[in-house]
Amino acid sequence: MLDTILLRIAKTAILNRFDPKYQIDRESLIKKYPYLAEDGATFVTLNYDHHLRGCIGSIIAHRPLIDDILGNAVSAGFNDPRFSALHVEDLSHLDLEVSLLSTPTILEYYDYDDLVEKIRPEVDGLILKHGIYQGTFLPQVWEQLPSPEQFLEHLSYKAGANPSIYNEHPTIYYYTVDAIEERFDDIQPL
Repeated sequence: MLDTILLRIAKTAILNRFDPKYQIDRESLIKKYPYLAEDGATFVTLNYDHHLRGCIGSIIAHRPLIDDILGNAVSAGFNDPRFSALHVEDLSHLDLEVSLLSTPTILEYYDYDDLVEKIRPEVDGLILKHGIYQGTFLPQVWEQLPSPEQFLEHLSYKAGANPSIYNEHPTIYYYTVDAIEERFDDIQPL
């Protein structure tokens, strides 16, 4: 189970954009929670009345966990190109989720049917990479796309391609997540 400190960091980062009194003391937090200094890959997801409102993350751990959460929280709230920046009146409608990703592993498969058989619904997040095309879906997307065929079809679109890309045997990675979610108003800021 993830620590609620991750949600508190994300909320405080978002609140700081509206009011500079909300500050993150990195050194104190790292001293109290040393794992925040270790590299980590996260996604921060914002849902407005149960509809996606922003989701930005890192697929590969490349910076300390605390910095990844801070950067992704601000980006999900203010820089997701699919949505306008958050307004303060949006906050009471939000759910905030932080997902910590495992290291992606290549999924070996022979053909599309084998791929469909090997992916684990509701468990695996997937990354599709092929030439200029790349996209990922967190395991939480299985809630909207419950069949492997739907999941893969929409993943190809997200990557900028179409389902025929699977005929070209793209590289597929899988990963899992630990996620924690709460209503924005129920999270205690730092």
